[in-house]
Amino acid sequence: MTETTEPPAHRTRIFADLTPLRSSPDYRRLWFGNTVSWIGQGMTALAVSLQVYDITGSAFSVGLIGFCSLVPLVVFGLYGGAVADTVDRRKLGLFSAAGSFSLALVLMAATFAGVENVGLLYAIVALQAVCFALNAPARSSMVARLLPPEQLPAANALSSMTSTTGALVGPMLGGLIVGWWGYRAAYTVDALTFTASLYAMWRLPSMLPDRDGEEGREGGGARKRASVLDGLRFLGGRPNLRMTFLTDLCAMVLAHPRALFPVVAIVWYGGDARTTGMLVAAPALGALLGGVFSGWLGCVRLHGLAVLLAVGSWGAAIAVFGLTRHLWLGLLFLALAGCADTVSMVFRNTMLQAAVPDEMRGRLQGVFIVVVAGGPRLGDFLAGSVADLASPAVAVVGGGVACVVAVCLLALKWRGFARYDARDPQP
Repeated sequence: MTETTEPPAHRTRIFADLTPLRSSPDYRRLWFGNTVSWIGQGMTALAVSLQVYDITGSAFSVGLIGFCSLVPLVVFGLYGGAVADTVDRRKLGLFSAAGSFSLALVLMAATFAGVENVGLLYAIVALQAVCFALNAPARSSMVARLLPPEQLPAANALSSMTSTTGALVGPMLGGLIVGWWGYRAAYTVDALTFTASLYAMWRLPSMLPDRDGEEGREGGGARKRASVLDGLRFLGGRPNLRMTFLTDLCAMVLAHPRALFPVVAIVWYGGDARTTGMLVAAPALGALLGGVFSGWLGCVRLHGLAVLLAVGSWGAAIAVFGLTRHLWLGLLFLALAGCADTVSMVFRNTMLQAAVPDEMRGRLQGVFIVVVAGGPRLGDFLAGSVADLASPAVAVVGGGVACVVAVCLLALKWRGFARYDARDPQP
């Protein structure tokens, strides 16, 4: 299905390894379609927030947008993974992408018709989250079938660039387009960007879950309904895979100061909304740079040790950020934290793809969605609560230190994780 193109063993890359894009036309189309649609979704997310505020004048109403997306992501994340392990993943990806495209058309049509209904906007946001929860496990499970194992770290680094580019470029373009041409233009552009994702899914080959090495094409294996509970039982008995989630929760729950950025901008740096924007952008910029300069990641074999070091580095960078009162130094450490997060994400995703049987990949990716969606929200709540009870400094510094300590304790509890070798992936 793919051609394997490996760089010479003696070469160490600096910039992102583009081998997956060159070796697999299917992966190249999938990556390009995802990148374009991520930018479009970032535009729409900002446009919907602005429109809700224009209609209601309420910051609380804007905050409800996040709740409307979080609940479907958590509820349907696990279900979407089970579906991805039951049906043809290409059809599931195409169906869910078509759903997102249809919702973008509804949003565009409602705006052209002059409909200003907050309930409709909330409903569209919730349904878009459902489509994403169905699409993401199928799409992520496909990557390991489109590329050889040695190219998975490079592919995950490229995927990190997709999401961070969408998070950075999408809102900026959305703000410019809404400011110049209004909501109609922003929603129209978003609808157009989804065609790239639809085309990529359309061109993919059929991809039934691989059961017992037969790729589900023989017999009735792939027609058997996959169980969410079976996926959780599988995860519970695989310490290396379980550690990929536990370490991520250490970072996202214990050391996630995003909710405190508005307070920090004013109290620590004497800034304003622009300062808050810089604090929010710094980790995303660091994550993007981590993807751009990710060529060396392909040389790393001990993926578990790399995850432990990366998550520990995130916690340390957040703790130092909490100690500094110089804006540019604080931005630097936030960017370093974002870069460490990219490294962690690349190796955690690679382990989930390489060490998980194909028939379980969808369900494990569903768990990944739940952790990614719910972890930062719990982190926001914890950081805000500690800041109210003590101070923002205690919340940020204490959270960073707690992350480092928790990762060290996990590493001592499951020592085999640090010895996880990419040449012999064991779950």
